[in-house]
Amino acid sequence: MSSPRSALGWPLAVLSALQLMVVLDGTVVNLALARIQVELGLSDGLRSWVVTAYALAYGGLLLLGGRIGDVFGRKKVFLTGVALFTFASLACGLATTPAVLLAARVVQGIGAAIASPTAMALIVVTFAPGKPRNQAFSVFAMMTGLGSVLGLVIGGALTEASWRWIFLINVPIGALIVLVGARVLQAAEETEKMALDVRGAVLATGASTLLVFGLAEGGGGLTLAVIASLIAGVVLLVMFFTSQKRATNPVLPLGMFSSRSRAAVFICLLLAGALLMAMTVQVALFVQEVLGYGPLKAGLAFIPFAFALGTGSAIASKAAEILSPRYIVAIGGVILAGGFVFGSTLTEHTTYWPDLLLPILVIGIGVGIVLIPLTLSVVAGVKPADVGPLTATSLVCQTLGGPLGLAAVTAVAEATTSNILGTSTALLDREHLTVAQQAALGQGYTTSLLLCAALALAIVMIALWRITFTPVDIAEGKRAEAAAQRG
Repeated sequence: MSSPRSALGWPLAVLSALQLMVVLDGTVVNLALARIQVELGLSDGLRSWVVTAYALAYGGLLLLGGRIGDVFGRKKVFLTGVALFTFASLACGLATTPAVLLAARVVQGIGAAIASPTAMALIVVTFAPGKPRNQAFSVFAMMTGLGSVLGLVIGGALTEASWRWIFLINVPIGALIVLVGARVLQAAEETEKMALDVRGAVLATGASTLLVFGLAEGGGGLTLAVIASLIAGVVLLVMFFTSQKRATNPVLPLGMFSSRSRAAVFICLLLAGALLMAMTVQVALFVQEVLGYGPLKAGLAFIPFAFALGTGSAIASKAAEILSPRYIVAIGGVILAGGFVFGSTLTEHTTYWPDLLLPILVIGIGVGIVLIPLTLSVVAGVKPADVGPLTATSLVCQTLGGPLGLAAVTAVAEATTSNILGTSTALLDREHLTVAQQAALGQGYTTSLLLCAALALAIVMIALWRITFTPVDIAEGKRAEAAAQRG
């Protein structure tokens, strides 16, 4: 089958629909956490795992997922990943116990880790180099921004009816992707014979899971289980990096970290992912449990964040042409820290304007200004052949940073609230909170934003200290990225 000369058509619709569905899933769950916690009787720690279980499976297996497509055939693997994601979505929607929901979320993450990178590979083999392929990549990337905005509205609306619908809506969409994809995607493709680094993927996921568990449970005090989890997580992390030196086809080639500047960029992306997930979850819970917003109102309240992020991104893109990325990142990080400090002063008496909207806009602009130069720096001054692995690694850093950040702020929020009330948050009746309990929860959520401010300042210091790329390096990276897309 020859490559289409135009990007428009069913193949792109199928691949873009998958990306939209995956992004939507990451957004809508945040708005439903409060309802899920009440109905399934989750503790604050288990509530966080509804988000982190998916993110850990997705981020930990993402690099391996792309390799699986190369070995077993991209179309077959893509359809398998979508089917897994769809089946798991059905299980999430029908779950009546925390164990079933969390297990299904893990399977969802595995399905997404298999399907998402394979979808990008299918774009390369499906569309002709040049304009068709560039158009396809543009539409595919657009789904991320569109999904972020739509998720706020759709997620809020569906959760108003029942949180189960945020998962069940994926079932007909996923089934349609599989049925149409089986007919329209190219099957004639070469496969590669390579050893898959399953051991590395398992070690990375296991280390992340143990570290997240230790951080999340640390809010209740340094118990033996918390200490053991953190120590075991560090041990597995060391084993992971050791295994990558010996693996034939490592999931994380350590050569990508030979440049100190690029290694600093990956660390900053990890921290950015941490503060972004931490902030979105904590604020979503704050407006619902403390301010009394419904899920739809909460979703609509956050829409300005998406536009502010776009504004910050546009500013940073222009600035990257004349200014070193370290300074752009530092400016964005300072703006972010200021927004988080302002957010930490919010109370149960907060109004939407200007109290809530102002930090939402400031933080959105700051995130955009920070992420764009970091993303551009990932491929600064590299060859086209290195663009794919570096971009994938940057996505893994952001994805795995999220659960770590969420675990840390959850621990801070839980400890703060428990200290104010003199009792564990597990004993709270979330459906019938008193004014004092709402105030204490609000204090916990807003205090945890100070940790996000600290992460933002850490990004500033690392960027100024280690990131030495220039506007010339950024321009070379853009050309390499364009060449990689052209094939």
